[in-house]
Amino acid sequence: MATEHVDVLIVGAGLSGIGAAYHLKTKCPGKTYAILEGRKAIGGTWDLFRYPGIRSDSDMYTLGYNFKPWTDPKIIADGHTIREYIQETARENGIDKHIRFGTKVLSAAWSTADATWSVQTQNDAGETRTFTCNFLISCTGYYNYEAGYTPEFPGIKKYKGTVIHPQKWPEDLDYAGKKVVVIGSGATAVTLVPAMTDKAAHVTMLQRSPTYVATVPQVDVISQAMRRFLPEMAVYRMGRTRNVGIQMGVFNLAKSKPKVVRRLLLAQVRAQVGKDFDMKHFTPNYNPWDERLCAVPNGDLFKVLRKGKASVVTDHIDTFTAKGIKLKSGEELEADIIITATGLDLQMMGGMQLSVDGQPFDITQTMNYKGVMFRDLPNLAMMFGYTNASWTLKSDISTEYVCRLIKHMDKNGLRQCTPRNNDPTVVEESFVDMRSGYIQRAAGKMPKQGNKAPWKVYMNYALDLATLRYKAVEDGNMVFSNPVPASGRAKTALAS
Repeated sequence: MATEHVDVLIVGAGLSGIGAAYHLKTKCPGKTYAILEGRKAIGGTWDLFRYPGIRSDSDMYTLGYNFKPWTDPKIIADGHTIREYIQETARENGIDKHIRFGTKVLSAAWSTADATWSVQTQNDAGETRTFTCNFLISCTGYYNYEAGYTPEFPGIKKYKGTVIHPQKWPEDLDYAGKKVVVIGSGATAVTLVPAMTDKAAHVTMLQRSPTYVATVPQVDVISQAMRRFLPEMAVYRMGRTRNVGIQMGVFNLAKSKPKVVRRLLLAQVRAQVGKDFDMKHFTPNYNPWDERLCAVPNGDLFKVLRKGKASVVTDHIDTFTAKGIKLKSGEELEADIIITATGLDLQMMGGMQLSVDGQPFDITQTMNYKGVMFRDLPNLAMMFGYTNASWTLKSDISTEYVCRLIKHMDKNGLRQCTPRNNDPTVVEESFVDMRSGYIQRAAGKMPKQGNKAPWKVYMNYALDLATLRYKAVEDGNMVFSNPVPASGRAKTALAS
């Protein structure tokens, strides 16, 4: 197949990828672009995961795009409505016509002489194809779409029932009247447990250690009332601003006064599960926001626990048995179905192999720049959202920043922008400052961050908004180079 060239190549047609295409289309309307999507559908995470109860773990006023109001009354949204929202955005803006489905990216090679990325891809039939572009944006998320993470459980081959990872949920799974054990305590587990009690005989959440779980309202009554007399976009922006403030306020309070927030979180659990419930199951040994806080809409998890439809067991697995799981305490949990909600297999940029001017580029040996680009890596951005707030808050303003870079290069007749570090006092640190198991397991697969700007990943929307949307792109660390050749300038002049 012939090589296809576009100005900007976006990898991934999920929430970030469709958003990136919109910002590029509106802020750099003269640029050509394409989206490479390894799967055959729009939606990314929200198309891949189909387990019962799949929903957002943050409100849709902040998880939604900054340019398209979320109008559904539910702000903790079901997975299928989020998928439809992304698909609708793509259709409304003609973005769907630019997607190359079934196109998995294998590698990307930068040539300084040509100021282009050469991207090698493969389709489902094993056929390879090359795309070239002047700027590459990775919107692939941070995990491996092929498989989730499942530990090596002792004795698992003895088990006679069904074992499922939520990332590979079977469409035809019948759990009516079955005893179900969900291994895990994160967002997926606390979603699955209440969702499956409608049909299952009983659902047990088996966790090694507790997680902080907070009740959040599923419907924003303030915004519902305001819709009666204000335009939809105005309501959306006010709801978004309000919820960003709440998120930042809770996070900052948790970091400055962890004991206060801990008491508040445990008190709201106690009020919902009842005085006879053993609180050890929701009393973690770490401070709030050392790991991501789990949210449950309208306390659905606590309601099924109080009604006895579900239970929580905090213990370690000794071995699988023919009938279920034997715990270190000696107790055996019988189960017809065991669900391993044990996390994700983290993967940066979809696993693509990078090189610069013929030399392999190891993403784990570089530092992130402004949470968007990487030291010594030209014309490439990676969308990586917040761990303490909604993903899209960061991906929206990150793509806006990329558009500013592109326009700056065009205005000044330059083709290459490369973050460079000239400060010897910058100290490298872990990319994500969280204790979550899936983050710790993947530390060796991630880039680094620095201990000061612009190399530090702040996880602070207000600070990032000021930096990415308003501060000058020429900051002494972003090096612009590679002037457009005379022939290229002449073509540009003729075109204008």
